[in-house]
Amino acid sequence: MSQRFAVVLAAGQGTRMKSSLYKVLHPVCGKAMVQHVTDQLNELKLSQLITVVGFGAEKVKDELGDATEFVIQEEQLGTGHAVMQAEELLSDKEGTTLVVCGDTPLLTAETLEAFVSHHEKEEAKVSVLTAGADDPAGYGRVVRNEANEVEKIVEHKDASPEELAIKEINTGTYCFDNQALFNALKDVSNDNAQGEYYLPDVIEILKSQGEKIAAYQTDNFAETMGVNDRVALSRAEKHMRIRINEGHMRNGVTLIDPEHTYIGPDVKIEQDVTIEPGCNIDGSTVIRTEAFIGANTEIKNCEIGSGTTIKQSVAHDSKIGEYVKIGPYAHIRPSSDIKNNVKIGNFVEVKKSVFEEGSKASHLSYVGDAEVGKEVNIGCGTITVNYDGENKHKTIIEDGAFIGCNSNLVAPVTIEKGAYVAAGSTITKNVPEESLSIARSRQTNKEGYVERLKNIRKK
Repeated sequence: MSQRFAVVLAAGQGTRMKSSLYKVLHPVCGKAMVQHVTDQLNELKLSQLITVVGFGAEKVKDELGDATEFVIQEEQLGTGHAVMQAEELLSDKEGTTLVVCGDTPLLTAETLEAFVSHHEKEEAKVSVLTAGADDPAGYGRVVRNEANEVEKIVEHKDASPEELAIKEINTGTYCFDNQALFNALKDVSNDNAQGEYYLPDVIEILKSQGEKIAAYQTDNFAETMGVNDRVALSRAEKHMRIRINEGHMRNGVTLIDPEHTYIGPDVKIEQDVTIEPGCNIDGSTVIRTEAFIGANTEIKNCEIGSGTTIKQSVAHDSKIGEYVKIGPYAHIRPSSDIKNNVKIGNFVEVKKSVFEEGSKASHLSYVGDAEVGKEVNIGCGTITVNYDGENKHKTIIEDGAFIGCNSNLVAPVTIEKGAYVAAGSTITKNVPEESLSIARSRQTNKEGYVERLKNIRKK
């Protein structure tokens, strides 16, 4: 098999988005459009991937990192001019070059592979990925001759009334013989309504030279959708969400209401997981078998163990073990490590803390910068006082300790194994093993006080 290259066109400003955010960085299901494109391309057997950047170049580079090489298009003078910027990197190489727009986030590696394979099988100098559109407005039209061969592609702004009636559209994705591409680009003119160098003009140039032109028509128009404004962005989001959710359901995941369940493209979910409506699950999250995710839960970059239940809660950048019960209305903040069989109840906040197996904080507590041992009970209203105004400090609660309600553990402090802290205590010193620590004012009862107060008020 010959070498394969790809060029991603991501240099346009995207003025129709009416946004300060560079167009190809707008997210679809939580991931930038151009990232979707390069992720799919990197599943192909490519020798080289090049992204053409212009407006917002540094931000695009930051987004894509080392997944691609970059070239700069200083002036946006059309798609043909954009591809010319890759000439220095590609022009002397032999093989197939795939050109894809950075605002087509729904294209899949499967379609792109089928397209490239068709091009190579046909031994064409250029192939066009086409689709049938009920409403082709804004797209270039594919003009065929009587033999059903591709004659040319006409941009919407330059099309005649007869050409505007054509339903087969150019998706903006092409395969070229690499050297034929860069030789033909030298002859592309900007004599058109926009004064730009159009990449589709390469087709007419190669055809005039007697070269073979091919087309591969996909039956999924939605997959080829280009995103130029917020309306198209919302449509792409909907199609991507349907694709993602259907994939999970076919793999054995129960989504109670898939139309109102939002799952990112990199999330992995094992079979027999149940997810209720309103959930937003994103990032590199992994959810193991038989977990239950209750309605309106937000999870990002977490690993959720088998059999765990999370109800109406938020969890970010943390690890949650097996058969854990979280919520409702709990908040698992970043860098938390919740081991197996732990309970984090309603209105409990955990931040950068470890809960060992079998421990529980059932309600209304804050546990931050703490190490909680096994089988620890943290009573209602407990706070690890971890911040002194300048620095964070650690609280250590060893195995089997019992923390009474409304206790303040002023870090740095250690509650040793099996120790008890009496309800309402403010602990500022370490508590020895198997001890009871009481740190509160002695109760005083003023008998008859209420009656005397009433008499004073009457006067």
